[in-house]
Amino acid sequence: MKRRAYVDWEYWGKPVPSFGDPAARMMILGLAPGAHGANRTGRMFTGDRSGDFLYRSLHRAGFASQAESRDREDGLELHDAWISASAHCAPPDNKPSPAELRRCRPYFERELKLLKELRLVVVLGKIAMDSYLAVLKAHGVIDKLAPFRFGHDALYWPGGPALLCSYHPSQQNTSTGKLTQDMLDDLFLHAREIIQSGSDPSAPRR
Repeated sequence: MKRRAYVDWEYWGKPVPSFGDPAARMMILGLAPGAHGANRTGRMFTGDRSGDFLYRSLHRAGFASQAESRDREDGLELHDAWISASAHCAPPDNKPSPAELRRCRPYFERELKLLKELRLVVVLGKIAMDSYLAVLKAHGVIDKLAPFRFGHDALYWPGGPALLCSYHPSQQNTSTGKLTQDMLDDLFLHAREIIQSGSDPSAPRR
């Protein structure tokens, strides 16, 4: 159902594709398109408050050409970053089912293969982390999930790209202060350090 504020919009209303720099060294993996954000605009994290937080931080860290994104034709470009999602359709109550996540996983696996320069996967929320780890386990990169505990700015080196965890910039998290703009800014500056470093990304921060 359209919101009154967007009653004149023609909603995208179909699977939302990933987008970004094909030579990206960083992938951002979110949950799913917001019902009145990406599901409306047709571009990941575009047109809602989650995107407001995300793109401000990406711009400050040098990954985005501008600090806001209102529609898919607004000229925003990503540099050294690629944005994907665990599910590509807006799920009921913003909670994709296990079956929905399984159906979308082949697209994510293909992206991981195509992004040849990838050094880091930033997961936004625990569901995104679990989606990434499930792929690694299915391909024999890791044996079990237990060593990977979700926490904001938690960093792991499972083999292949590093894994950096973040709270999701959902309105629930940002309005309660669980995730602040400064926290997200610091996380993507950390991400920049990781992909530019020639050392082990799991090493302690200086």
